[in-house]
Amino acid sequence: MRVDKWLWYARVTKSRSLAQKLAAGGHVRINKDKISSASKTIKTGDVLTIALERRILVLKVVALGSRRGPYEEAKKLYEDLSPPPPPKAEAPPPPPGQREPGSGRPTKRDRRKMDAFRQEDER
Repeated sequence: MRVDKWLWYARVTKSRSLAQKLAAGGHVRINKDKISSASKTIKTGDVLTIALERRILVLKVVALGSRRGPYEEAKKLYEDLSPPPPPKAEAPPPPPGQREPGSGRPTKRDRRKMDAFRQEDER
């Protein structure tokens, strides 16, 4: 089976054309060999290394599949050998007068605290 078709069947990519671009762009390796075309054939037992934007997938082909089915069916096509993501380091608390990133808009109480902190700096 073609590698682009299998990537689409296994739900690694959303469309077959994206799978073709991924394979042609050199982001897919079959058994550690970099491929340059989407028409390379794969068979059961091959190990695919796929470089996506934010992670690297290492998938062992268990079955080839016959259609792009639901996620539960697609999971049966491969065995995930990817390394676990590195643990996230805890960010230190923000200095006084600053809020944590992503915490949304400040409340009225928060604004009063920030204003009081700024007035202390001006004195």
